[in-house]
Amino acid sequence: MTTASDITLPALLGQLSELDVGAVKARAPLAHHCSWRIGGPADLLVEPESAMQVARLVGFAREHEIPLLVIGQGTNLLFDDAGLRGIVLKVGARMAQLSIHGNRILAEAGVWVPQLARQAARNGLTGLEHIIGIPGTLGGLVLMNGGSHRRGIGDNVRRVWVIDRAGELQVLSHAQCAFSYRHSALQDSGAVVVRAELECSTGDPRAIRRAMVCDLRERRRKFPRKEPNCGSVFLSTAEMHASVGPPGKIIEEAGLKGTRIGNAEVSLHHANFIVNRGGASAAEVLALIAHIRREVHERIGFELRCEVRYVDPQGRIMPADQAPQVRSSL
Repeated sequence: MTTASDITLPALLGQLSELDVGAVKARAPLAHHCSWRIGGPADLLVEPESAMQVARLVGFAREHEIPLLVIGQGTNLLFDDAGLRGIVLKVGARMAQLSIHGNRILAEAGVWVPQLARQAARNGLTGLEHIIGIPGTLGGLVLMNGGSHRRGIGDNVRRVWVIDRAGELQVLSHAQCAFSYRHSALQDSGAVVVRAELECSTGDPRAIRRAMVCDLRERRRKFPRKEPNCGSVFLSTAEMHASVGPPGKIIEEAGLKGTRIGNAEVSLHHANFIVNRGGASAAEVLALIAHIRREVHERIGFELRCEVRYVDPQGRIMPADQAPQVRSSL
């Protein structure tokens, strides 16, 4: 069997171009493919246009034992400064078809989440108001059971189409996805989400729109918008929330608002955000995460866990508090 170490980058680029897996770019800066604007180059970045192209790429990477990382808009990812030695599969605007049938929505994984929420509202479908301000794609939202106000998209998911590790198309039911708070069974399966079917209730389009406008207004008031960031860095657990409050409150009460390491800074707008003040590195962000966790732990005894995911140069993805640079900090 040919392995990744046996294939030069030009040869790999040529093979993928012949295989028809979508648009292929070599040495793609990952800072251009995440909301934090941080990260070194990926050996290859592929943007497919169909589930079939995704399946071909997954099968190729598996056959040749090449690391394969799947991303959407990278709104919840911190890429390493060294980039990634392997292939990044980006499911985005090239896979963003959406159709509505009664109270059900069939959408490809690359659909922009705010667009999905607006389309639902126009058609008088309620239940997705809470995702209007989430700047990501549907695939990532389903994978993480993302949402806001302690709600998750999993409440509306009926079926999910995925390409499994073997490169085969599978259709999973709501129960098989095993949704829980900011988690699903999909995260540990190695499968690539390519499509989802959502079920909503009917409602008054004007009332739905008012709720969305209110949510967006509140986000603009509370959250940083001008500096690159990944959204909430730390996870709000039910135990922590009931005992000492949400992460932003905890971090602010520890006096850490505005704390800065290099060009990474705890936002002055909301303490559960770390912003890139210009040219921040992954190393600086991880050092700041470690510092926050250490200070909070010493103050109240809680270990903050990260919602944001760190991606190492081998394509391994993990909660940022599990990164080697952070794990030993407490």
